[in-house]
Amino acid sequence: MSEKKNDPQVFKVHGAKQLPSVDVDSYNLEIRDEDGFVGDKASRGAFEEMIEKWRAPLRKLGADPLGEKRAKAISKSRLDEILAEGEPEAAGVVHSAIEEFAQTLCSVLKRYERSASWSGTECVVVGGGFRASRVGELAMGRAEIILKSQKRKIEIELIGNDPDEAGLIGAAHLMPAWTLEGFDGLLAVDIGGTNIRAGIVETRLKKAVDLSKARVAHLEHWRHADDDPKRDEAIARLVEMLSDLISQAEKEKIALAPVVGVGCPGLINEDGSIETGAQNLPGNWESSRFNLANCIRETIPRIGRHESVVIIHNDAVVQGLSELPNMQKYDKWGVLTIGTGLGNARFTNRRATES
Repeated sequence: MSEKKNDPQVFKVHGAKQLPSVDVDSYNLEIRDEDGFVGDKASRGAFEEMIEKWRAPLRKLGADPLGEKRAKAISKSRLDEILAEGEPEAAGVVHSAIEEFAQTLCSVLKRYERSASWSGTECVVVGGGFRASRVGELAMGRAEIILKSQKRKIEIELIGNDPDEAGLIGAAHLMPAWTLEGFDGLLAVDIGGTNIRAGIVETRLKKAVDLSKARVAHLEHWRHADDDPKRDEAIARLVEMLSDLISQAEKEKIALAPVVGVGCPGLINEDGSIETGAQNLPGNWESSRFNLANCIRETIPRIGRHESVVIIHNDAVVQGLSELPNMQKYDKWGVLTIGTGLGNARFTNRRATES
C-alpha cells in the first residue's frame, strides 16, 4: 500500500495524535498541585520572579546591583551581559536565579515523567524564547547535571534551530513529505503569548528528504504584546503578514505549497478550534464562535493556483517537530518550550516498516 493511501486524513484533522513520523502521546499537559499549575513554576515569568526574590534582600539594604528596572523589563541580552561581565554581586543574583530555576525545572520534569503519557521519556528538547539566551542555556545545562547526579536516565538537549524559527520549521512535519513534492516551500505561523511570527519555510527536499535541511527563507515578526490588540485585530495583522509573504514568494519565484501550517497554544480540536490553553493570547480564542483555521482559510482562499489548506497543531508540538531529524536515536522523547508559559509535548517515533 502506498504512503499516500496510508494518510487519507492528512489535511482533515487538526491537533492530530498521529503524524507522519511520530505519535503525539501528550501535549498541553496540565498538572496541578497545591500552588496551581506545575508548569507555571518553570516559565519565563517564574525565572523573573526568582531574580526578584534574590535581589530583594539587597534592595532592602539600599544597594540593588541590578539597578532600578524590574526583572521583567531587563532583556535577555542584558542578563547575559551581567552574567559575563557584570559586577560580582549582580552576576551572583543571576547565578542564584539560574540555580533555583534549574532545580525547579527538574522537579517539573520529574512530575511530568510520573504521568502515563510521559513515562519512559529518554530525551527532552528545550526550546522557547528563554532557551535563546546564555542564561537559559546555563539553566538547562545545570538541570541536566542535577538529573544525572540523581541517576535519572533522561537527556536534556537544546533545540537545534533558532527558537524563533523552530516553531515555523516544525510545521513542515505536520504533513507527509510527498505532499510538498513539486513545491519549494510552505507558509508557517507560530502564535505565542507575546509574539506572532509567520514565515516561508523552504523544505529543500532534494537535499534531505527528512526535512533536516529545511530553513526559514523569510520571516515576519510582530510583538503583539506591545500593541494589546483585540482578537480580530490580531487575526487581521496575521493575514496581512501572510499576504506579504505570498507576494514575496511570487517575486522570488518560490513555489509555495497551498498549505499554511500553524502552531498555536492550547488544546486544538479536530475542527481547528481551540478548546483550552489560549488564555495568554489577545482576546478570546476559545470561543465556540471562533475557528482559527476557518478565519485563515477564508481570508487566504488560494495560494498560487490551488485552494489553500490550513493545518493547526499545538505550538510546542510544532516546535518539537523541528528537532525530529535529530531525535531518531530515541524512541520516546519530549519537548519543553519555555516562554510566556511552559509548553510541553511528548512523542514516540514511528519507525518505517519493511514492505
